[in-house]
Amino acid sequence: MLRLTAGRAGSLLARRATAAVTTSGARMSSHGQEVTETVDMSKPMYWDRLDTPLPDRPFKEDLTAADKSLKQKEKGPWGQLTKEEKIALYRLMFCQTYTEMKQPSSEWKTVLGGIFIFLGLTGLVVWWQALYVYPPAPRTFDHEWQAKQLKRMLDMKINPIEGFAAKWDYEKGQWK
Repeated sequence: MLRLTAGRAGSLLARRATAAVTTSGARMSSHGQEVTETVDMSKPMYWDRLDTPLPDRPFKEDLTAADKSLKQKEKGPWGQLTKEEKIALYRLMFCQTYTEMKQPSSEWKTVLGGIFIFLGLTGLVVWWQALYVYPPAPRTFDHEWQAKQLKRMLDMKINPIEGFAAKWDYEKGQWK
């Protein structure tokens, strides 16, 4: 009985979520606003990449009248073209030059800042755990306790051949 109720509740929630998505999409398109722009991924795309010198399609596909006349001039001898016209033709085909693609970016600053923020937050978590989560250090870590333990080991002459007792001068009461 409980499974049937949970299943019905799940299907009801799924139907309401679907209805909300479709009505909001219809609502957005009815107001004349485009929600997303669809891109046909089956067509060749333009990429500025150093390892691929010639992209699959030109950078600018929608040409103005001036661009079309420049493309007609391109079919003639290139010696008659001015430097500005050659640059304009290049910019029709490519978005960036190799020197523009090789320009260093400031992205390393963002990455380094993110790393430092992450390390700082991690340090705060470790500090908080040391204060509130972990128990206090055992008494055997105290310097007084360790000094008493060392004295006890020397009094018992533990490992007198190569250990503590071998390096302690019992007559002077100091290390050899």
